[in-house]
Amino acid sequence: MSESKLAGQFFDAAIGLLERVRDEEAARIAEAGSLVADAVARGNRLFAFGAGHSSLPAQDVVYRAGGLALMNFLAVPGTAGVDVMPATLGSALERVDGLAGAVLDSSPASDGDVLVIISLSGRNALPVEMAMNARAIGLKVIGVTSVAYATGTKPRHVSGTFLKDHCDVVLDSKIAVGDAELSLDGIDAPFAPASTVVTSAIMQAVMAAAAGELAARGIEPPLLRSGNVDGGHEWNGRVMQEYGDRIFFRH
Repeated sequence: MSESKLAGQFFDAAIGLLERVRDEEAARIAEAGSLVADAVARGNRLFAFGAGHSSLPAQDVVYRAGGLALMNFLAVPGTAGVDVMPATLGSALERVDGLAGAVLDSSPASDGDVLVIISLSGRNALPVEMAMNARAIGLKVIGVTSVAYATGTKPRHVSGTFLKDHCDVVLDSKIAVGDAELSLDGIDAPFAPASTVVTSAIMQAVMAAAAGELAARGIEPPLLRSGNVDGGHEWNGRVMQEYGDRIFFRH
């Protein structure tokens, strides 16, 4: 089998997952968009969190052309992508009890805000405790996870629960346990993960739903423009100034 054949199979698999999410999660994506729109309209804040590779879709909606300026990345040191050596430390930190509470306590997140938590498996202590602690202080929690892990794996949190059990809205990425779409004779491990592609699309779909909901209420969505088009920097400067009290990233 040629490399190009495998590449095509990966695209087919990713497209199939995207179509499933579009068709099966539409109502919940709209519900999540409404939660985000509610927070914007009330003057509350928006946050996104993910650890390891799940941090990538979270970061993708922060300070993004065409995205909501109010979306902030809730960073947990050592867990954003693969920013530590050894990389296995990031995985270990996801299993540390109490870390999520310490991060939330020192963050600007408060009652009425929205937190999107991304965790493919939803089984580690960090995302589970992040959701539990967030709801305890009055945040609305949107979970983006693969529900299949709840039946295909055992939870690692002492409560015996998964991320999906502590969310106001759960968005199922439909990713199979193991996150690899392809296999081939002669290659011992499955390969070609699609979770980042699908989860990033879910995040952008939620932001699009939120923008549409705000517009339907007669509220101008606080969107950013590309800095590489004429007038983009000036537009963004006005948005940053108007909403500066709800923006916590450096820009």
